[in-house]
Amino acid sequence: MNYSISDIQKITGAVWLKQADPAATTEQILLDSRHIIAPTVSLFFALAGARHDGHRYLPELYKAGVRNFVVSQQVEVANYPESNVLQVRNSLDALQLLAAHHRAQFHIPVVGITGSNGKTVVKEWLYQLLAPDFNIVRSPKSYNSQVGVPLSVWQMRPEHTMALFEAGISQPGEMERLARIIRPTIGIFTNIGPAHREGFSSKMQKTEEKMRLFAGVETLIYCSDYETIETAVKSSNLANRSYSWSKTGKAADFQIAEIQPLPGGATRISGVFSNLNSTSAQAQEINTGRSSQSQIRNPQSQIRNPKSAIEIPFSDAASIENAIHCWVLLHLTGIPQEQIAVRMRRLEPVEMRLELKAGINRCTLVNDFYNNDLASLRIALQFAAQQARAGKFTVILSDILQSGQDKDQLYEKVSSAIKEQAVTRLIGIGSEITAIRQKLPPDFESAFFADTDTFLQQFHNMEFRDELILLKGARPFEFERIARRLEQKAHKTILEVNLTALIHNLNVYNRLLRPGTKMLAMVKAAGYGSGSAELAKLLEFHKVDYLGVAYADEGIELRHAGVNLPILVLNPEPASFDALYRFRLEPEIYSLPLLDELVHFSGKTKRLAVHLKLDTGMHRLGFEPADMQALAERLRQFPNLEVRSVFSHLSASDAPQHDAFTHRQAAAFTEMFGQITDALGYVPLRHIVNTGGIARFPEYHFDMVRLGIGLYGIDSSGLQDQLRVVNTLKATISQIKNIPPGDTVGYNRNSGILEHDRRIATISIGYADGLLRLAGGGRYGVLIHGQKAPTIGNVCMDMTMVDVSDIPAAREGDEVIIFGENPPVQELAACLQTIPYEVFTNISERVKRVYWQE
Repeated sequence: MNYSISDIQKITGAVWLKQADPAATTEQILLDSRHIIAPTVSLFFALAGARHDGHRYLPELYKAGVRNFVVSQQVEVANYPESNVLQVRNSLDALQLLAAHHRAQFHIPVVGITGSNGKTVVKEWLYQLLAPDFNIVRSPKSYNSQVGVPLSVWQMRPEHTMALFEAGISQPGEMERLARIIRPTIGIFTNIGPAHREGFSSKMQKTEEKMRLFAGVETLIYCSDYETIETAVKSSNLANRSYSWSKTGKAADFQIAEIQPLPGGATRISGVFSNLNSTSAQAQEINTGRSSQSQIRNPQSQIRNPKSAIEIPFSDAASIENAIHCWVLLHLTGIPQEQIAVRMRRLEPVEMRLELKAGINRCTLVNDFYNNDLASLRIALQFAAQQARAGKFTVILSDILQSGQDKDQLYEKVSSAIKEQAVTRLIGIGSEITAIRQKLPPDFESAFFADTDTFLQQFHNMEFRDELILLKGARPFEFERIARRLEQKAHKTILEVNLTALIHNLNVYNRLLRPGTKMLAMVKAAGYGSGSAELAKLLEFHKVDYLGVAYADEGIELRHAGVNLPILVLNPEPASFDALYRFRLEPEIYSLPLLDELVHFSGKTKRLAVHLKLDTGMHRLGFEPADMQALAERLRQFPNLEVRSVFSHLSASDAPQHDAFTHRQAAAFTEMFGQITDALGYVPLRHIVNTGGIARFPEYHFDMVRLGIGLYGIDSSGLQDQLRVVNTLKATISQIKNIPPGDTVGYNRNSGILEHDRRIATISIGYADGLLRLAGGGRYGVLIHGQKAPTIGNVCMDMTMVDVSDIPAAREGDEVIIFGENPPVQELAACLQTIPYEVFTNISERVKRVYWQE
């Protein structure tokens, strides 16, 4: 179902700037020049934001073969002679208008899902549960934003019989725009909580804003236990079009009678559906898209046995709530209760993240093996390509199941995606994926296996070395077995690094900058313990302007990893000047002796980019006012030293009691900067603001700001509530022992003599990993099964003992959270009498880093 550019011009009301081939058709919507898959059938919308403007990338896109553009600014169309260029007032509005038009062509059940949490899980579980009855299109991953929703809706095709779309908002006015695009016929309001609360004056305002998604639905499903949701529904015109449920006994259409834990982490849920007159109409509405193979039944037939029950293979409160939402929708769909019960028992976990971890033979492994469809494959390929750069890139791919597309067309698209992301080898597993063989270039390296067992039997004949490997498989193929063979065997303690959260934090600070202000991201000390190369590649992909490292060795590592951004080296040593020159690293010069050493190396012929550090009151490193005359003379004498920036460091940018001193620092910096520019004859970049000052001192953003610990989720300037946790340190329980009264635990018997029977767990982390000895003796507690387990005895080099007497569910092999969402790293830092910086950088190299993206 394709549109010509002429069609799109009429739909969006655009003006032609250039009309080369108005009959050209478009299949792909493109918003990012780095995500080109099929350039000849792509339509690029040039979105203009506060820091990034899509119009800047038109030459790059045209060179890559894109010929169709929607812009909101005047462009030099002579530079794009074979293009179609449409001009609109606002590119985002035009994108949403096109998506809304596309949605209007379909008359199938569309489920719109919103809420503070659980949207993606409910969507993915509904997909699992309803796939036997419907050909479903759904939001990729968590595409629920002002841009993500149009991309999701654009996937709708004539073969689809149901759609599942998420909608997420962060401020008033957004949901009405999304509602016009999704136009749901069925709504699910999962819950309401404090997420994104910064954009709303109250929880009720946020609830009412989210309710706008459901203005035109035939049926709204919600939990009446959430008071603000219940109030909003009852005060709206949806009261007679809603279906509520409750597990607390509140008035509702579906009453949960019992929630019973079962062995093995499962849960039995029983409840009573009420006999609603509207049920038949609801079933008829939802069943519009049911496949002919399904026997459609009126849910009222189930009311003869009013108490119904399901079992789910989960026990946490969030999963129970999500499952009940799904249960209600399946009930209203008319699926017999006995079938619902069978499907619920088969529910599978929803992995909403791509994992990046170390593999065998210096490989890097990207795991995304819990689902496999075309949309998620493209996302996984793009993520993996960020890390692969120009290196070897292998994809291990299973059959794509239940796509609803013609097999030949499907694998033609898969082939295009693989070629576009510069994959160098494909390993296909399954009976259908061999269809791609004829669509790849003749010299493309590939191998195919009937199933996972066959591949593993031949594993020893395969070469995996110094490459990036993407594992992308549908769940029945059990690619986790392949992952176990490819993963580097490592210490059980891991540091999980949430790349999605890191980019969220970057954008929190980006939104505070004036257009044109550059961003320097600090990745020194191995990215504050998180891993510098992996983070640097991601930050480069997201268009930061500069990276900062402490020493030349760190910068060289980034160059070897393929990072091309300018890199500022804060602590250069004369012995490293040759390496700085060869690897295009830019040293901080902070004193006349160091400048003389550099001049001795460079003479007047080697061109070097340098950054001048000024001491305005920190009194650590930097030129002082008395140095200005001598500095100016040397800069005039050696014009081959290009001063890229002049900067200083605020001593107390996050401390209001020292604001007067901060202003004096800025004034001193401005005066010294003027003397330097007079000597240079040109104006380099200025920067003085660090993480703590970005929010508090916008007047001192100058040309660039430096973002450090805030990138990793720590801020003391008032932004903490807007930031997300990036690092989570995890261990496992190695052994559990029952210790009788009178015994002691650990070295030096420092636990004291136990007065009662205690259940003690030994966990796989010690002070050699970064959990320092101050955390012992009950001064800190780790999280096991959602409960705090205090330390007991001393922290050992490789192990720590914790008391799990009050956590009966604790078992050997269970996960232990040292810090993350709960407990936060600030809690451990307080226990260790230090700051989060030190906690992060103390995490040893032997702790495996696992990077993941939602």
